[in-house]
Amino acid sequence: MTKPSIGIIFHPAFAPESLVPFARKAEAAGFDELWLWEDSFWAGALTSAATVLATTERIKVGIGLMPATARNPLFSAMELAFLGQLYPGRFKPGFGHGVDGWLRQIGAAPKSTMKALEETVTAIRGLLNGETVTMNGDHVHFDKVKLELVPEQAPPLYIGAIREKSMRLAGRAGDGTILTEMASPAYVKWARELIKAGMEDSGRVENDLIVFAHAKVNPDGAAARKRIRGVLSETLSWARPHLEPLGIADEAAALLERYGAEEAAGKLPEAWLDEISVSGTPEQAASTLHRLGEAGANSVVLLPSKGDPDGLDEYIQYLMPIMK
Repeated sequence: MTKPSIGIIFHPAFAPESLVPFARKAEAAGFDELWLWEDSFWAGALTSAATVLATTERIKVGIGLMPATARNPLFSAMELAFLGQLYPGRFKPGFGHGVDGWLRQIGAAPKSTMKALEETVTAIRGLLNGETVTMNGDHVHFDKVKLELVPEQAPPLYIGAIREKSMRLAGRAGDGTILTEMASPAYVKWARELIKAGMEDSGRVENDLIVFAHAKVNPDGAAARKRIRGVLSETLSWARPHLEPLGIADEAAALLERYGAEEAAGKLPEAWLDEISVSGTPEQAASTLHRLGEAGANSVVLLPSKGDPDGLDEYIQYLMPIMK
């Protein structure tokens, strides 16, 4: 069986003062990675990442995702260069389109999300590599811009992707790809093929695939799955790209239309939960983790859904011992 690296998400709803104890506990328990979100109106991901890196020893710290248009790429590169120099090999920053409504709300919606994302990542990589970057794109406008501080080991740049075009973009321009929660093994295989096609377009040879996953684990598997059903049913409305490789997209849409998210939660087939979540008994959860790894996930990052305060302790007590 293929065992992916195991990560944990520090949910934005968690109190800021719990970040350091959370990170240290995750590291002590053997988690390989801790990931942070940069959802609008919550805590800043770069300051959070710096805090975790400074107060832990081994665990890798990722950001998934920073909206590409929220900062000037130069200032993003300056932050990444500093953290990359201080913590080589431990920092995994990611960029994405961002949530359209939030970006319009703050006046940062781009003309083209795809162009803005690719230009941003390309410009930042050039700066981190010590290049003098001139770019007159749709979003990035640089005139001979060069960093004074260039990290000895540039951190890899990740791109968040959901649909076909963004998968190809991630392969073409990213060092890695982040797949959002609801990713099944079938979706991971589908994504891998598209990422590979993008890599071939640009001649890139490596792409580290990160998969986020709703996770609830307990020896009482039925109770764990009852807790996660509501989260999954609420997510089905925007997860059609994830469901199509499984062949259940139309069935899921019909279920939501007929019953609504709340009632549909209890009607989700157990087989669906096996595919789109890491949930149930420790053995059920471990099986899904291994299948995601076999499908091509390098890391699976567990999401304590809706800021579940018991999530980390449950993963440590029930899941981590059988994944070692």
